[in-house]
Amino acid sequence: MNALQNPLALLSRLLLAALFLPAGINKIGGFSGTAAYIGSVGLPFPELGAALAIAIEVLCGIALILGLGTRYAALVLAGFTLVASFYFHAYWAMPAEQQMMQQLMFMKNIGVVGGLLALAALGAGAYSLDARRKT
Repeated sequence: MNALQNPLALLSRLLLAALFLPAGINKIGGFSGTAAYIGSVGLPFPELGAALAIAIEVLCGIALILGLGTRYAALVLAGFTLVASFYFHAYWAMPAEQQMMQQLMFMKNIGVVGGLLALAALGAGAYSLDARRKT
């Protein structure tokens, strides 16, 4: 199983980045819509929130791909995802016909947080810039 640790760590980073990096890039093109959506759930300063979401998703997504500052990037993304889940997938506060889909999205995000926390705990693996910096 140890022979799989480094390839699986790389795959984990790439798959998690595949969720965040495109989402951040898409928010750039749809900035006003993203800000409006953030404002729709009652969060203050929606433009600032949109800019922060873009920065977190793009920069931490790139960090995961490169394996650079992986533990920190994974922790930031875990916190971001957890907080966003409570604001944007609050299925318990939605009409019954919307609850199932939002509960699925919420639970999917909780699973992503778990994967990010595992990555933060175990590190980027040998196929990363983090590993090259240690040698």
